[in-house]
Amino acid sequence: METLSYRHRAQQRMAGSKSMAIIGVVASGNLEVLAERVLPDTECQVDISTAAEGFGAVWEAVVADFVERSSPGGLKFSINDGGARPDTVALRLAQAVRLIEENDR
Repeated sequence: METLSYRHRAQQRMAGSKSMAIIGVVASGNLEVLAERVLPDTECQVDISTAAEGFGAVWEAVVADFVERSSPGGLKFSINDGGARPDTVALRLAQAVRLIEENDR
């Protein structure tokens, strides 16, 4: 099991009022993403637990691209990976952001 962690500066706070969102499922070729609004407005952290060791450079590139595109300020992401491909990682991160952007009812 490999654990990776990346911290980035975001341009702005992520919109919405939800305090957390979860999407996906830990399964072969998939992953689970938990997004929590727990950081200062311009910080973003992504923590990854994966059984697929040796892909740190790929994770780093996918996370950096995601932060650049989405500016998820204030969010901490916890990812439990089941061997997902980079496009699936990007999809699940985008889905988590979409969920947390919604306003609480």
